[in-house]
Parts: sequence; C-alpha cells; structure tokens
Amino acid sequence: MKRILWFFLLLPTFAMAQDWQDLLNQVKDKLNQVNTSGSVDIAAGLKEALNNGITKQVIKLTATDGFYKNEMVKIVLPDELKKVDKTLRKLGMSKLADSGIKSLNRAAEDAVKEATPIFLNAIKSMSFSDAKSILMGKETAATDYLKGTTSTALYAKFSPVVQQSIGKVGADKIWASIIKKYNSIPKVAKVNPDITDYVTNKAMDGVFKMVSVEEKDIRTNIKSRTSDLLKKVFALQDKK
Repeated sequence: MKRILWFFLLLPTFAMAQDWQDLLNQVKDKLNQVNTSGSVDIAAGLKEALNNGITKQVIKLTATDGFYKNEMVKIVLPDELKKVDKTLRKLGMSKLADSGIKSLNRAAEDAVKEATPIFLNAIKSMSFSDAKSILMGKETAATDYLKGTTSTALYAKFSPVVQQSIGKVGADKIWASIIKKYNSIPKVAKVNPDITDYVTNKAMDGVFKMVSVEEKDIRTNIKSRTSDLLKKVFALQDKK
C-alpha cells in the first residue's frame, strides 16, 4: 500500500515528463506488481479461512439442535421476555415456555441453512486492503473484520429468511400463543416483542461465533491448515 501511495505522489513529476498514455501504462505496471505480491496471497488465505469457518463450523448450526444444544450459540430469551417465561412457569405452563425457547432456536437453525450462501458470497466479495494487519492481529481479527464490514448488509438479507423460517417451524404461532396468554394476565405490563429482529441478530451472532472457532483453530493448530495457501499465509503469522 505504501508503494502505491509513493507512486501516486510522483504523478505530477511523471505528468510533466511524459504523455498520459505512458503514465497510465506505468500505473498499470505498478498495480500489477502489487497484485502479484504476498498481500494478495494473504487476502486469499484469510478468505479461505473464513470460508472454512462457514463450510466446516456454521454447517453444524443447521442440524437439529445445532443452536439449541450448543451452549456457545444457544438462543435464550431477551430480558423483555424473561418475565414472560418466569410468569408462565409460575402458572404451570412450563411446557409452553420450553416450546417458546426451542422454537426460536429451531428458526435460527432453519434460517442459517437457507442463508449460508449469503455469508459465502459476502466472503468472496470482500476486499482486504489491510490484509497483513488482520493476519497479524488478534485470533479473531478476520472474523471481526467480516462482522464489522458485512453485518448491516447481511441483516437486510438475512431478516426475511429468518421471518420465513419462523413461520416454517411454527415459532410464530407458538409465540403468538405465549404472548396472548401472558398479556391476558391481570396487572402485567403488556409485551409485543419483535421476534424476527431478535432471532436474526442472535442467529448472526451464532454464525460469527462459529466462524471465529475455525479461525482460532487455523491460527493456533498447524494441522488445521489444510491447504498450501493456508500453510503459507499463516506461517507468516507464526513468525510475528
């Protein structure tokens, strides 16, 4: 990157001495030199690591109980609904309360299955302009980069998938019943939670968590570097 900046700082000098076609050719040559440097290999290696996180770890979330029985990502009730859960259990409706929690996790499991291509496409379209700093960063630096640069766009695409999954697994009906029963209890503050928004955010958190598991493994376990590219790129990290 410094070489590119240095080159463009010299543009006025080049402009006085040569015509624009020669200048453009030199720009092209300089960029080609950078594109064949190690930085591109680093970016490709980081993308491969993230891709492995999706294909090896996130796939686990799509199985039955992928969220529900995985304590790292299990979706529990938000604060607004904890009082609902507690009240229902006091009234002898523990089974309904349990069904409500399970239905949220089932919706996430189904949604991640449908949305995996969204995450893979996001990885492919990323441009690691600061690839080296990410490689030399903390053990979840690539995952954090992915999360920070794609969360807004992913949410917009993922939310409709989650909403569809909530209906598909019957979570909408279960929670409509739960909320109706709770709101009918005298003297309680009425609730009207946005289940789709909550599950969307928690499902995305789960995906990024599992991607980070794979990234940490590749960074710390040489045997997990299953390609020549991963071995070459992360060997640079080992030397820091």
